[in-house]
Amino acid sequence: MKRRTLLSVTAKRSTVLVIAKRSTLLLAALLPLPALGQKAVAVAPGQVAQEVRDYRKSNEERIVRELREFLAIPNTATDTPNIQKNAARLMEMLEARGIETHPLSIAGRGPVIFGKLTTPEATRTVIFYAHYDGQPVDAAAWTDGKPFEPALRTKAIEAGGKRIPFPEGAGPGAAHYNDEWRIYARSASDDKAPIVALLAALDALRAKRIALGVNLKVVLDGEEEAGSPNLERTLQAHRNLLGGDVLLVADGPVDASGLPLIDFGNRGVVDVQVTVYGPARALHSGHYGNWAPNPALQMARLLASMKDEDGRVRVEGFYDDVTPLSATEKKAIEEMPANDAELMKELEFAVPEGGGKKLMELISEPSLNIRGLRSAYVGAESQNVVPEKAEASLDLRLVKNIEPKVQYERLLAHIRKQGYYVTDREPTKEERLKYPRVAMVTSSGGYAATRTPMDTAVARKLTEVVEGAAGKTVKMPTSGGSVPMYIFEELGLPVIGVPIVNHDNRQHTADENLRLGNLWRGMEIYGAVLAGLTW
Repeated sequence: MKRRTLLSVTAKRSTVLVIAKRSTLLLAALLPLPALGQKAVAVAPGQVAQEVRDYRKSNEERIVRELREFLAIPNTATDTPNIQKNAARLMEMLEARGIETHPLSIAGRGPVIFGKLTTPEATRTVIFYAHYDGQPVDAAAWTDGKPFEPALRTKAIEAGGKRIPFPEGAGPGAAHYNDEWRIYARSASDDKAPIVALLAALDALRAKRIALGVNLKVVLDGEEEAGSPNLERTLQAHRNLLGGDVLLVADGPVDASGLPLIDFGNRGVVDVQVTVYGPARALHSGHYGNWAPNPALQMARLLASMKDEDGRVRVEGFYDDVTPLSATEKKAIEEMPANDAELMKELEFAVPEGGGKKLMELISEPSLNIRGLRSAYVGAESQNVVPEKAEASLDLRLVKNIEPKVQYERLLAHIRKQGYYVTDREPTKEERLKYPRVAMVTSSGGYAATRTPMDTAVARKLTEVVEGAAGKTVKMPTSGGSVPMYIFEELGLPVIGVPIVNHDNRQHTADENLRLGNLWRGMEIYGAVLAGLTW
């Protein structure tokens, strides 16, 4: 297998499974199944969606309770004890649905969880990928201060949403959750909700006696937000489990218009840390300012050298090797809703980068982002000093055919051209005395982008099923986010994204949230896919 990683296999962005008490899981396990061996009768996607909707209206409280309990288990990727608790709960949830479950162990970390549900007479196998870990949290930055205690609000906080109690005990058949209500918690959208939607869709099909049209496999990653350093090795060791016809990714948001979205690829990514150095210790700015080199200023100049005023990356070769978009892909971008002006208003900025290109055009290009910058102190903690160092964290997003290692080397060459001596470890005293500009540059790894042609048989059929279930759907050649799907692509699987969560879900930041109407529609879409994705 061709090696596509940079320094180590990493990953970025996908989905998880559901949580529930044993009583809730038992309820799911007792739902009726279509008779084994009974020939499946095709059901139109729209009818499947309606049946799933009817089931959901009678089971909203149970579905939300399962999600709430899952969200209450802390899931920061590096918190191994809690990640393992998440894994144990996921296995209970899968097994309660009759899914054959195997934890693919990783020493000292949570496992990759593999599940399989075989459908008699099915000729196609669909694999769902998701991740069950989440980004780190700063509780003080959350409005309610408790990222792992799910909170319900009448709408988005920025739109004036008020916190309300979760409805309980409204009686059988009561649909008492408003579509606009939102659940606030870490991983409410990224990615526990899509997994709950998948499992609840299975429950609905069973309850309505609608047979699955495909074999189902699930792959649940517990390290995605930490770069999935063990995913490739683990899956290679168990590649015999991964036979299938298509890999569906539930990670990411729907289109900003609110319409359902299908994406046919995802960007790759390289993480980069840069540190530049001044004096060996912080110095009094009155005594030493204008004499001792200031690393904060050096870092500002270095970063500014990387992009022009329109946001075009100045690193030599940065846009080389990009696989051009096909005519079909260009047409899909042209047909996407024109959301830019509304997004700018929502996000409160006047002029975008990109030199006049639309957001969706720019997503199909590689990018360089400064995701964090630090030197000494600011605000109430500020001190009159010349700092001893400045640090920056970058992410380089990749598109199809750009190799992570090559892009990283291009960035290193650019930093050297700015007059820096570059090292991958803390510089020695001798190096600091010898070179006027010193930068330590490191990377935790990276992985390549994926892209599936939009005119393949499975792509056309999936579009037909999703549109049959949910109406007009946005087709997007490449998702802006990054997920390590190159692993599956190199195993011969086409990779297609079917995200369900709201575009304004604030994933990776404080006040991450899920709009409940998106959860309900996601159940209907996944139900239709499970029942009818045959080609």
